Amino acid sequence: MNFFRITFILIFLTTSLFANENQGHNFMKNPPDWSKNLTIYEVNLRQFSDKGDFKSFEKSLPKLKELGVGIIWFMPIHPIGEKNRKGSLGSYYSVKDYFGVNPDYGTMEEFKALVEKIHKMGMFVLIDWVANHCAWDNPILEKNPDWFTKDENGNFKPPVDDWTDVVDFDYENKELRKYMTEALKFWVKETNIDGYRCDVAGMVPYDFWEEAVPEIHKIKPVFMLAEWETPEIHNSFHMSYAWDIHKTFNAIAKGKKNAKSIGELVKKELKEFPKGAYRMHFTTNHDENSWNGTVQERLGESANVFSVLTFTLPGMPLIYNGQEAGMNKRLAFFEKDFIEWKKHPNFDLFKKLVKLKKDNKALWNGDFGGKYIKLETSNDNSVFAFLRKFENNEIFVAVNLSEKPQEVILEGKNLKGNFTEYFTNEKLSFNDENRLKLKPWSYKVFVKK
Repeated sequence: MNFFRITFILIFLTTSLFANENQGHNFMKNPPDWSKNLTIYEVNLRQFSDKGDFKSFEKSLPKLKELGVGIIWFMPIHPIGEKNRKGSLGSYYSVKDYFGVNPDYGTMEEFKALVEKIHKMGMFVLIDWVANHCAWDNPILEKNPDWFTKDENGNFKPPVDDWTDVVDFDYENKELRKYMTEALKFWVKETNIDGYRCDVAGMVPYDFWEEAVPEIHKIKPVFMLAEWETPEIHNSFHMSYAWDIHKTFNAIAKGKKNAKSIGELVKKELKEFPKGAYRMHFTTNHDENSWNGTVQERLGESANVFSVLTFTLPGMPLIYNGQEAGMNKRLAFFEKDFIEWKKHPNFDLFKKLVKLKKDNKALWNGDFGGKYIKLETSNDNSVFAFLRKFENNEIFVAVNLSEKPQEVILEGKNLKGNFTEYFTNEKLSFNDENRLKLKPWSYKVFVKK
């Protein structure tokens, strides 16, 4: 769902919850081992190809394998409601049938075959799940009206005023909880998917997830991604959105914040979120692209440096389809649109970053990865520097988050030894006092040798 529409909900939750120590949360431990060093790739199937279907997408799998991504996340693949529909094709998040496949995309058998093909290529599959609301013409509305919330006049209502194409569920109803749990189990059993990305997960009562997710895990270990940003959501989810860090990227690019704000925010989140929780970092996704602007519109010439941070900060990086092709258009949300697939330097940049993430344990996810150590510089307002360290693996990252060249002195207490810059092969030895030059909006990623 469109993020800016629920900002008020997020602000309420994040300000009313805590400053609890991270050990106070009942984190759902032990994410699947296969998730430890992967990059997630979001697929907007409708817009991915001319036909926008499963068979067309399957042709792109070799290219995605070359890119190196490990988790394929499909935006909702269910039939879309027609009543109160927005636009001619409607929102993916207006679900008419939780057990069906959108006929525009293909058949259930074609989806199963696609999942099998993805698995054979060594990748994993998540599908988007909309548990908070459904389409007005979903048959369960007429069959089970007591499953839905009503206004003071007894009428069904959307969860948020301008989400007029969907009607809000009432999770006080135990039968609804059973139904939704069975639907979640169905897709794992029948199609062998590997987990879910759950839309506005925190608008659904947390205790539903705490009941439902263990039931899914009885079938197979799945990976759970929440579109939400509170520590408590990790009671049931392995990964949550790092929205605040993303918004800080946008603000720095516009000159509204500086480099120091990222270090302060990372420190705050490492304290507040459960130890080992995955955070998902991104420069764009379907909401940002369609509603808030393209990467170029929001980040401009700083786009690449922030992409590097999504791969090197603690957490899992997201690539939204088309980023690797330098997509510079806002994809339509309720109509057919197209990604212009072309050769672009972004492909090689992301390919190298995915490989570094996969190969170097310092950058692995959660408890699988290395400790984050903030490094002080002589100009923290412009330069953000940090170290990731796991056993003998060390990655040193320095980024210039300003439009001016910078030459800074780095504190050397935690930074010693011989390093090679990952992209240029530049070799440097660090000691007690180190100087580093950085061009405007540039990055250096050093690997210890």
